[in-house]
Amino acid sequence: MTTADPFVTAEAEPRSWTSWLGRPDLAAILGSVERAFNRARASGKAEDDVRLRIFFVVALFAAAFLALAIAATNAALFSDAARHRAGLVPTRAARADLTDRNGEVLAMDLVRYGLYLRPAEITDKDATRAAILSIDPALARVQLENALTGKEPVKVGKPATPDPTKEFFAGGGLTPAMKTRLHDLAMPGLDFQEEGGRFYPLGVTGAHVIGFASKDGQGMAGVERALDSQIRGAAGHGTQPLSIDLRVQAALQDEVDAAAEHFGVKDAVGMVVNVRTGEILALTSYPVYDPNAPGKANPDNMVNHAAATVYEPGSVFKVFTLAMGLDSGVATVDTTFDVHTPLALPGQIIHDYDKGDRILKLSEVFTHSSNIGAARLSLLAGADRMDHYFRSFGLFDRAPSDLVESAHPLLQKRMSMNTVATYGFGQAISVSPLALATGMSAILNGGVYRPLTLKRLEPGQAPAPGRQVIQPSTSRTMLDLMRLNAIEGTGRGADKLAPGYRLGGKTGTATKLKNGHYNGAKINLASFAAVFPTDGPLNADRYYVLIMMDEPHATKETGGFTTGGVVSAPIAGRVIERIAPILGVRRDMVAMAPAKAPAAKSEISDLSGDER
Repeated sequence: MTTADPFVTAEAEPRSWTSWLGRPDLAAILGSVERAFNRARASGKAEDDVRLRIFFVVALFAAAFLALAIAATNAALFSDAARHRAGLVPTRAARADLTDRNGEVLAMDLVRYGLYLRPAEITDKDATRAAILSIDPALARVQLENALTGKEPVKVGKPATPDPTKEFFAGGGLTPAMKTRLHDLAMPGLDFQEEGGRFYPLGVTGAHVIGFASKDGQGMAGVERALDSQIRGAAGHGTQPLSIDLRVQAALQDEVDAAAEHFGVKDAVGMVVNVRTGEILALTSYPVYDPNAPGKANPDNMVNHAAATVYEPGSVFKVFTLAMGLDSGVATVDTTFDVHTPLALPGQIIHDYDKGDRILKLSEVFTHSSNIGAARLSLLAGADRMDHYFRSFGLFDRAPSDLVESAHPLLQKRMSMNTVATYGFGQAISVSPLALATGMSAILNGGVYRPLTLKRLEPGQAPAPGRQVIQPSTSRTMLDLMRLNAIEGTGRGADKLAPGYRLGGKTGTATKLKNGHYNGAKINLASFAAVFPTDGPLNADRYYVLIMMDEPHATKETGGFTTGGVVSAPIAGRVIERIAPILGVRRDMVAMAPAKAPAAKSEISDLSGDER
């Protein structure tokens, strides 16, 4: 009995290629090939059968490879994948570049490589050592020697450096160029591992405002933390521009750091703000740290004192006190106050640093920086009115800010007579410099309180909505008083260093508490709050500069004093002299003419003032 051929019997039909493929056109072709095989077999020409099968298999593979080649070519040359690269989801650690308002890079993601040595595979340790050190002689030799003589694979690096001209970046990573040079040596036992990382090309410049991110891409401080979700969301799509102007930041930080070291301070703060828009153009805190190596920094150096530290500000607070008195109608610039004798309160006596005349006009209370006069004005206004205005200025809460480090103020439990009087000259209340700058910006911009921001406003973009807290006329009067103070009062040290920029300001010298008492050794917080230009329309760009030196030491040039007028005012003057041309503020030598006190109903004027 003859066994049926599975290729020709009906029972074998379901197992044929045609049934497996299920395509009519291809089935017809394969069917004809099968029939050819069967005819060859039936005719007894086995060799024809083998040749046909080999030919068929070769043809099938050739067709498959041809199809793959066509598909690959089409994907590479004609697909729109490249146009959709921006839509690809970045890795969890990916972050967009941070730039200043002019597009200068402040932070970036950077590809780098870890260098690993596998000692077991290194046949010539001397040659390997010499080759690596010839490329980078600064490599840690002890670490390299330990790696060469060990048994397990070891990562080799060197101390962190923020210098982008060096081959090794922070944390011991290699640049692509360095990796290529080492790889091209073709030496056994050298291995490279790609590592992501955040790089801050400016090093310590702007460190506290920029902040830093962790190795897994999580924002940990500063803007990196404050705008974490936006920075992550922009990865692969663009950059995250900040309000910071790198030129202004560099000038401010240079002056503050130099002065802080000169006076041997505990810490220091500097800020520059556009009071019209609320944009922070520069912010610095001393001492500094390198965000490229936060793990190696002193934790105390990483504190952003501009936002996270609260201080008793001293007489700079008189700006708020006078704005309250003028705006509420309790007083005018010509209202007089008796400051001849100390002001006696229950359990407290208020003195003036410098004994003034027997009777002072309110404008002279400001230029003489009279504590007695400010306290009497506060008591005249009363607790309810002070609570309303100071709350409107944002002094009783943490400053609304992008920075999560913004600290809550330290306040008295109740608004007693003593509290009202001492609040008037900046004592018994502690606020952050950020809160001070936010509230004072409202007094200097026409009376609108709005949160300060680290996000750049686009050209023509309106500032964030705010609330009117004082009348525009009060704002103008305060600008005139601050200018007057810079000419005739405690701020003369700033004005003479920035002539023609019509700056105004208010000094503050707060004796610090020690063990619950105001220290007799006169350990001070020396401050200067400046604004320029003081003239021009209220809705024009105007810039606020705050300088704070915490516990400065007396020097020969300060005459043994550590007041805001001799320590901080000159720093502000030097900063303004450097940044005014950058900000487009013209120098007007006519503005150096002597000024007079503003009238009770102040109108727009070009008064030039100074503070003693």
